[in-house]
Amino acid sequence: MIEHDGKEELKEYADGWMTERKGTDIPLFLKVSTPVVGLGCVGYIVVQMSGDLGHATRGPLVAQFLKVSQTSPAFQYVVAALALVFVVTTAVFGFRAFKED
Repeated sequence: MIEHDGKEELKEYADGWMTERKGTDIPLFLKVSTPVVGLGCVGYIVVQMSGDLGHATRGPLVAQFLKVSQTSPAFQYVVAALALVFVVTTAVFGFRAFKED
């Protein structure tokens, strides 16, 4: 912590590359953007679970690869569920009441 103009206390991180005022909260757009991006990632995992079967040129190749590799949808659902738990935990942590250490 350093005093700036004798009034504010600033926290410095990364050798002074980032500073913040003591007692400030995370901006609302960051609180909202984190779960939005995370839910987009979880949605992508679920939607692309079987690959791009509907694509004109890649579709048949993806179908053949899925037959040979015998992918496990259950495992992919478990990965998506773990990602969803992470997103929910992060969102709850971000929106909880702010307490200064």
